[in-house]
Amino acid sequence: MAKAERIRIYDVARVAGVSVATASKALNDTGRMTEATRTRVKQTAAALGFRPNVMARALTGQRSFTIGLLTNDTYGRFTLPVMAGINEALVDQGVSVFLCVIEDDAASGMVHVDAMLDKQVDGIIATGKRIDRRLPVDLSGLPVPVVYAFTEGQADAVTLVADDRQGAREATEHLLALGRRRLVHVTGPDSFASVQSRADAFSALAGADAPVLHGAWSEAWGHEAVAQLWAQPVQPDAIFCGNDQIARGVVDALRERGVDVPAEVSVVGFDNWEIVSAATRPPLSTIDMNLKELGREAGRLILDLAEGKPVEPGIRTLPCKLVLRQSCGGEMLAARKDEVLQEV
Repeated sequence: MAKAERIRIYDVARVAGVSVATASKALNDTGRMTEATRTRVKQTAAALGFRPNVMARALTGQRSFTIGLLTNDTYGRFTLPVMAGINEALVDQGVSVFLCVIEDDAASGMVHVDAMLDKQVDGIIATGKRIDRRLPVDLSGLPVPVVYAFTEGQADAVTLVADDRQGAREATEHLLALGRRRLVHVTGPDSFASVQSRADAFSALAGADAPVLHGAWSEAWGHEAVAQLWAQPVQPDAIFCGNDQIARGVVDALRERGVDVPAEVSVVGFDNWEIVSAATRPPLSTIDMNLKELGREAGRLILDLAEGKPVEPGIRTLPCKLVLRQSCGGEMLAARKDEVLQEV
């Protein structure tokens, strides 16, 4: 005989015609709603045979010492370093992380939110693939606190992002400090907020005439960009790239043309994705977004919220850092950085 499928709070909410958050509050006797709604949810739960795993926490004020991590970054490029930082922040507090990876549809997202609420997590950290897109699930009004890290959050929520402008300034300042003057920025689609921020910071330092080329987040675009640039009468002596994949394509394309990196052209990437940056030949100087530190801060803040401590809502930007390797020749003239910058 097949085992009957367990009834979830998602099913209760759907049949009762309320949100998952409202269903959770009604069953826990918390939150503000009409008595008719609370009664309807409870009667629906009873009729469906809903048996929550853990209600004791809500009734006794105890914690489950579990935090939910929700992401649509199925590849893990950004989520894995964020999660590493979260784990570092929580492990000494005896708190475990419950990871749920969702596809880009609301129904899938709600199933995972329901699973987190069913496990009575103390809070949820939401993270994603870009800072200007929300996850495809509404996390407002949940009975637990939510912190957003590297994804767009609610207006009244705590949101953590890397400082793209500061990172781009670091890269551009360093290239100028090396004595480079013909700078180009090769980056991703201009529909990304991070692309716009980095390009604005680059142009402010390199000059409005310094070219900014937009394309895909790929090595192929790096190759294509070099082909475009070397078809011009004057070529750049420094290329700042919007991510490490583009930068690797740029470096490979320059090598194929017999252009020496970094002697003739300095190249700097963005992301410090070590599987790409450290394996590039020569190894790639790049901007690290400090996603692990961003995760640590998200872990610290979700604990504060779970313990009822006051946390000011709003967007918090964490600084990036320049990681010097061989692709920009940083060891040659770095000592002259302040002197050269004063000249421009």
